[in-house]
Amino acid sequence: MKALIILFLFVLLPEMFLAQHYESFATEDGRISYQTFGTGEPLLIINGGPGMNSHGFAALAKILSESNKSIIYDQRGTGRSKLKEPGTSTLSLELMLDDIEALREHLDFEQWIILGHSFGGMLAYAYAAKYPHRVKAMIQSHSGGMDLEITDSFDILSRLDQTERDSLTYYSTRISLGDTSREMALKRARFLAAAYLYDKSLAPRIAERLTQGNNLINTILWNDLARIGFDVTEEMSRFSKPVLILTGKNEVAPVHIAEKAHATLPDSKLVVMPRCGHYGWLERPDIYLREVKDFLKSNSV
Repeated sequence: MKALIILFLFVLLPEMFLAQHYESFATEDGRISYQTFGTGEPLLIINGGPGMNSHGFAALAKILSESNKSIIYDQRGTGRSKLKEPGTSTLSLELMLDDIEALREHLDFEQWIILGHSFGGMLAYAYAAKYPHRVKAMIQSHSGGMDLEITDSFDILSRLDQTERDSLTYYSTRISLGDTSREMALKRARFLAAAYLYDKSLAPRIAERLTQGNNLINTILWNDLARIGFDVTEEMSRFSKPVLILTGKNEVAPVHIAEKAHATLPDSKLVVMPRCGHYGWLERPDIYLREVKDFLKSNSV
């Protein structure tokens, strides 16, 4: 069951995908595809996963493009980003950071603001640790944190009632016994989705996305993070740029992870949203979007 929890720990925005022109550039082992919205100070939005594409973040990018040039991209091997031979030699944290920096260079930005959601928050921390001079400011949205504490510090089953737990276990067992049908995956996802939300009526909106992750990429990247002992706390204690940290009071990722980040970062603001799970823009757009827009306004030219 723990593998199931980790696999779907960081799902991405369950909004309707907005049709938009894709662009791409070549890497040594494939291509990275991306989309841009609007004009102004560049804002890179890094989606969660790992193993998820960026399609679900187009709606958020569109909203934030009212003031900033918003960029989303499909991480290597996901969506429209191509990878010649997915495996341990082509999937690692270091290579994912190289992709982000290559995207910045391709777009010819001196600096940009980065917004990382969930697992994307971990990528954002790692990128800021490696390229602090390229980050003008950072937004951590329901982040997985600066280290690997997240993998052991929550119990997703405790956020479900007994009926939901029994149903999740039943459908997970069916899948493990060989039923790999889309119907079975979607049934499991509908119960799993409820754990990420305060308002469980929103579960159908994200269940579909929970079925679309790449399990191989997910497993390889989590293993890589464990192999390297991912922890950028020391680097972030020296990161002097402004940081906005947003999390839900009823978050699947424990609030203390955000509180620890706030205590570590020299120039940070922590916003804990009441009556909110893992998706602030869905459950508390009144707080989430206001805080993000105000932060962007304060840190954009």
